[in-house]
Amino acid sequence: MNTQPKPDATLFLASSVHDMKNSISVMLGSVQRFLAQAGPEQTEFHRDMAQMLYEIQLINGNLIQLLTLYKLGNDLYPFNAETQEIAEFAHTAVSHVQPLLNSRGIRIELDLEENCYWEFDGDLVNGIIVNAMNNAANYTRSTIHLGVATVAGALEIRVEDDGSGFPQRMLDEGLAAMRGVDFSTGSTGLGLYFAAVSARLHRNRQEEGSIRLENGGRLGGGCFIVRLP
Repeated sequence: MNTQPKPDATLFLASSVHDMKNSISVMLGSVQRFLAQAGPEQTEFHRDMAQMLYEIQLINGNLIQLLTLYKLGNDLYPFNAETQEIAEFAHTAVSHVQPLLNSRGIRIELDLEENCYWEFDGDLVNGIIVNAMNNAANYTRSTIHLGVATVAGALEIRVEDDGSGFPQRMLDEGLAAMRGVDFSTGSTGLGLYFAAVSARLHRNRQEEGSIRLENGGRLGGGCFIVRLP
C-alpha cells in the first residue's frame, strides 16, 4: 500500500508563478529601456516595442493577480489597511503605466479630491487600478481619466477612457461575466475577479468594497469604478 503523501500541486503552481513573475519583471525592465531608446514614435520598431511592453505588462499583472489570489485563498496574504494620501497614491499608480501611455501617445487626466485621505490596502488597490489603466490603454482612442473622490460616504475611484465602451453583455451580466471564459477574445475574467475579491476585503460599518462597470462618464467610453467604504 502506497502511504506516501500526494504532492500539493497548488503549492508547486504558486512557486512556479512566483518564479515566472520575477523573470517577467526583468524582461519588463529591459523592454522599457529599449523603448526609451527606440527613436521616433512613428517608426515600426517603436510600435512593435510598445506592443511588446503592453503584452509583458499584461502577463506580469496576471501572474501577480494569480499569486495574490492564491495567498488570499490560503490565508497567506498580509492584508494591511493603512491611511493613504490619495494624491500620492494616484500618482504612484500612474507611474506604473506612464511608459506604456507615453509609447502609445495616450494622455492621462487626473481629477483628485484635495486633502483626501482614506484607509485601504495600498498594494491591493494599486493592483486593481494599474490593471484597469492597462486595460483602458488597449481600448482608448487618446485619453484616460483617473478620478478619485469621496461619494456618499465612500471613496470612489474611476478609470475612464474615450474608447467604444464595454460590450453590452458585460454591462448586463455584471460580475457574472467573469465566471466563464470568452473563447472569442481569450478573456478569462481574471482581472475582474481579482478586483472584486480585493475590493470586498475592505469593510467598514458592515459595508464592503465593490466594483462596477459603466459606459459614458466624462470621456464617453468605458468606466471602471471601485468603491471602498
